[in-house]
Amino acid sequence: MSELWQLSALELADKIRTKQASSREVLEAHLARIDEVNPHLNAVVRRLDDEAFAAADAADAAVAAGAVLGRLHGVPCTIKENIDVAGNPTTQGVVALADAIASIDAPTTARMRAAGAIPFARTNLPDFGLRVHTDSQLHGLTRNPWNPNVTAGGSSGGEGSAISSGMSPIGLGNDIGGSLRNPAHCCGIASLKPTVGVIPMATVVPPQEMPISSQLMVVEGPMARTIADVRAGLEILAGQHPRDPRSVTAVLDDAAPGERMKIAMLPEPPGGRTDPGIANAIRSVGDLLSNAGHDVVEVVPPDYETVIDLWGQMLIADIRQQQELLSLVMGEGGQKVLANLERGLASTDLAGVLASHVERYRVMQTWSAFFAEYPVLIGPTWALPAFEHDADLDPDLTETMTDTIRPVVIANLLGTPAAITPAGIVDGLPVGVQVMGDRFSDLRCLTVAGEIESLVGTFTPIDPITG
Repeated sequence: MSELWQLSALELADKIRTKQASSREVLEAHLARIDEVNPHLNAVVRRLDDEAFAAADAADAAVAAGAVLGRLHGVPCTIKENIDVAGNPTTQGVVALADAIASIDAPTTARMRAAGAIPFARTNLPDFGLRVHTDSQLHGLTRNPWNPNVTAGGSSGGEGSAISSGMSPIGLGNDIGGSLRNPAHCCGIASLKPTVGVIPMATVVPPQEMPISSQLMVVEGPMARTIADVRAGLEILAGQHPRDPRSVTAVLDDAAPGERMKIAMLPEPPGGRTDPGIANAIRSVGDLLSNAGHDVVEVVPPDYETVIDLWGQMLIADIRQQQELLSLVMGEGGQKVLANLERGLASTDLAGVLASHVERYRVMQTWSAFFAEYPVLIGPTWALPAFEHDADLDPDLTETMTDTIRPVVIANLLGTPAAITPAGIVDGLPVGVQVMGDRFSDLRCLTVAGEIESLVGTFTPIDPITG
């Protein structure tokens, strides 16, 4: 029988509901796992033991009383430290916000609680989430359970490392440049970057203001080890919330049971290098889906490199406006990354910013037409292997970093959904396949990702490699 920390969130909820395990026992198992592996990984940066045990005991009392139970009743969950948890600091990974206590939960935190989940720990992120590598001014470096010498991804790298190593069954992260998906790829787990507006987000801790790029692109979403758990997370978190004016209660497109789809495959995205092992892993997934009856076609979507360029222009335009504030509070590593990004992009004046928004609308139209023909696109999450710690700080490797992350930023610029599940193992590291679709096709993306998972399997939780 598997140990409790090895089980999925839905499996744990079932055991608690059927009295095969208590919520307190499940919590104790995960805290013991944190004691065992977190000193090496540094993924969990804050524990909420007292309030979590009180919530677990209340959850067990509800089971005993025959109360109506939520989807994740009594299941512990982790929350990235830039998402508000009432009574705890939303640090953004920087010293300046170490004591920035949130007065209320973020909408996503509140919805996890309403489903019965118990926030019991906070996870690491880089300063303000502005790196694809997780090393914060406040908490330091997070390690990858698969290899201590390479990145766990970012900016939700604490979540990725914690879930992959069994410290947490499910957690919350966010994404403006792959931050839900980069760690899923690097750590061998599953995640969903939802359509913008499907899952609400809001904070009471500075910075409360949302620049234009964030309004258009940033999202919060679930991370877990199985697609079933990620899907449950989406269903719990989705829906309009008054604190997020972007949020909607949307009807999400899904595949019909047994539906055979026309699926586009892009194993080697244009605009840079792709590791042959990663490309082969994507082609292998395409073969599996083809053998399962889907019509898999290798094709290049329209304006691919234009979309990548627009993402950079829009994000950097906002970062430039915040540069003075960021320079006062960000650590040395984060400032180096921003400087590297700045050098890689041309100066953007007001006319250029306005033109980029017009161009964004055009490419969104062309991609919607593409998705009308190919409802799903599969491809790499990262085009190159997980890099060594702090390689993103080296100005000589800026092009390598751009090549690496170029597949993930497409969905950010377009505001579309993208699900991640492992495609296999290449040179000892997991490789995530990215399943993309048009706006509001979140469930369809998860259905295809779930089919891939059933064909490829899952690879976590694992015991961290320390040497």
